[in-house]
This record gives sequence, C-alpha cells and structure tokens, in this order.
Amino acid sequence: MSLLDHTHNPDAQSWVASANAPIAPDCDFPLQNLPYGLFRRAGSNENARVGIAIGDQILDLRLAAAAGRWSSAVQVLLQPLADGDLNSFMAQSAAKRRQLRHALFDALLEGSKQQAALTACLLPQAQAQMAVPCRIGDYTDFYTGIHHATTVGKLFRPDNPLLPNYKWVPIGYHGRSSSIGVSGSTVRRPLGQLMPPGAEAPVRAACKRLDHELELGLFVAGGNELGEPIPMAEADEHMFGVTLLNDWSARDMQGWEYQPLGPFLAKNFATTISPWIVSMDALEPFRIAFAHPASDPQPLPYLDSDKNRSEGGYEIELEVWLQTEAMRTAGEPATRLMRSNFKHAYWTLAQMLTHHASNGCNLQPGDLLGTGTQSGPEASEGGSMLELSNGGKQSLTLPNGETRAFLADGDCVSLRAFAVREGARRIGFGECSATVVPAPSL
Repeated sequence: MSLLDHTHNPDAQSWVASANAPIAPDCDFPLQNLPYGLFRRAGSNENARVGIAIGDQILDLRLAAAAGRWSSAVQVLLQPLADGDLNSFMAQSAAKRRQLRHALFDALLEGSKQQAALTACLLPQAQAQMAVPCRIGDYTDFYTGIHHATTVGKLFRPDNPLLPNYKWVPIGYHGRSSSIGVSGSTVRRPLGQLMPPGAEAPVRAACKRLDHELELGLFVAGGNELGEPIPMAEADEHMFGVTLLNDWSARDMQGWEYQPLGPFLAKNFATTISPWIVSMDALEPFRIAFAHPASDPQPLPYLDSDKNRSEGGYEIELEVWLQTEAMRTAGEPATRLMRSNFKHAYWTLAQMLTHHASNGCNLQPGDLLGTGTQSGPEASEGGSMLELSNGGKQSLTLPNGETRAFLADGDCVSLRAFAVREGARRIGFGECSATVVPAPSL
C-alpha cells in the first residue's frame, strides 16, 4: 500500500467537530474521506458548485478557493471545482488529484491556520440540494457479482447457472446515462410489454415485479484515445472514485425482452446514485488481495498484474434498507433487508476498466461503470428482491407484518455502504435512496 500517507492517519481530527470520532464515531464523512459532490443551497437558483463533505457540513469550494490561502499550484486545481466543473478536475493526473486532497486535508485539520477563513465556507448538508455530481457521458453496467449471477442463473438454468464466458471475461452492457438520478428522487414504475403465464401474446401494462439492485459505481478519471487500450499497469491512474448505485430493474419486462440482445427497457428507465464520490485515495486503506479460486480459469494476461493480485480488491460493507409507505405513516424506521461485501466481486474495478478499454473503446472523464449486483454467498445476502424472494416464490415478512416479494408503490429503498478496517478510520458513502411512485396511465 505505497499510497498510504498522512491523510489516512486514523487519529487525525478536524476543526469541523461533527467529523470527529468522539462526537460521531459512525460519521460517513470524517477528515480521512473528503468525497466530492455537486450542490446548491436548497431553495436557491444559484449555479451548482462542487463541494467536499466533512462531517455534517459541505465545504463550498467556490467560496474556499476565494477565501483560503492556497499555493498557486493548488489554486489552479481548485479553479474548475470553483466553476462547478468536476469533470475537468477528474481529467487531472492522479498525482495532481492527490495534491489537492492533501491541501484540503491540511486545511481542515485541527489546528489549521485556514480555520478562520474557511468556517464561513461551510454549509450544513441539511440545507443543500444535491445533484448528479458530474456530467456522465456514458454508463456501462457490469455483472461482477458472482453470487448474484449464480443465484439468478439457477432460477432460469438450474443445471447451468453460469454461462461459459462468465469466468473468463467481465460481462457488461451499455446502459443509459440520461436516466441516472441522484439520491432523494422518485422512481416511476415503468410501463412495458409483459408476457403473462400461459398467454399467447404479450400485453402492455405496468411492471409488477419491480426490483432494486445493490451496486457500486466507478467514475472514470482521465480517459484514453480511441483505439488505445488502457493496460492493467495504468488502470489506477484512470479511476477517480466510487459511488453507490441502484440499477432499478423491471423483472417481468426483462424476462420477455432479454433475449437475444440483452437488457433494454427493463433497465433504462431509472438508475439512482448517491450524491458523493469517494475518491480512490480515500479507499487506499481498504485494499485487499484478489484471486480467482485455484480451480477456476485464471485471468488472461491483459487482465492480470502483480498489483491486482496483491491489492486489487476492496473491502466495503454494503446494505439495503426498506421503508414502506405504511412504515413512514406510522413513524417506523426503515428495516435492513440484507448486508454483503464488495470483497466477493469476481472481477476488480481495475479489471472492469481495463477490459472496457481493451478493444480501444475511448473512456472519458465522468463515465460511470456499474459493478453489477453485489450479493454475498448466503441466501440472506442477496442484493435484489429477485434473490431474497427466490424469484418471487417466498415473500419477505417485514417487522410491521407487511410482506414483499417485489417492490410496491410508496416503498423507499436505501443503499448504504461503509469501509471499515483495523488501523483505519471508518468512511462511508452517504445514502442512495429513492421512492417508488405509481406508473403513468396507459
């Protein structure tokens, strides 16, 4: 872990009190995190600007660029962020992105001479309206959760759940970036073609098997020229950061339209992401060794490297929470449906990115790569309702007595994630939530 530095010191405290362990031990945004987001003051018409989450506050980088005392090199790095242009900052080299992280960390560190100037640059997160954090030119969704792929495969192919290519190639499909929304929004139940059991012709109706999918999303940093692959040795340079991602799915529509070309209308109606991008630098302490089982095919050379084997994985706890409309009305909190860990992914973030560009596909700053549903090895660790309900055959009973096989109108699904490891400060990803609203009239 050669990139560990003073910004990962678990004992470091900030002058922003809500970021510190004694006050908020489970805070998602301690000094060691410093994720990027795009926001405006709630109720205002001001232009969105880039901010850094610190405790329960946001450091407004437009104000901070003007008020703080920065070196000329750091001031240059702050300028696109002050203009609300996170994509331009993403295009900077990993070394320059790290340089700004160091400057922001030092400025927010307890005892910093910047405290007086930057205190006025803070806005409580409760007073902010968040937006999709950057321009997402393209969105690709992978299928790296082997336990999800196996469980879902068994529902349709009991004797052959994984297709022959799964353990050789990171499978993915191109999604739609225009329907990506930020946490706190609503998701309208889609209309589509459904084939009722035993029917001779499909009908157009509202989806009846609406589902969530628990994923992470990787934002691309500097891209590559068309026709020029990205080798594994350079993959880390091209990874900016990670967000939570809910790939909403209409399972009944999906089953009818899926063959032979794969996901289409069952997937492109909505994707929800959390408002904060946790940088790859913040995730350095949570790297872990990665390997396919010895009995499985080993990655082809272009998807393999010493670094990927020694620390290509990441240990990140993942959760799904559900609050029904009846629970909200009664003042009851959300209930946790499951917990899993990203360490179970069959392909690493670096392998996803390298494979995507391996044919010369030109990735660009702000492109988003979904990981696919991250389920664990146990039945209770399914990252979708499809798994938790065994294809809709076994409904879940919630604490208030309601049951769910798939999602109902009024349900609010929340994804949460945090990285925790001995010797490191716990960091979180914020919440990725959206509420289901009824389908439009036919």
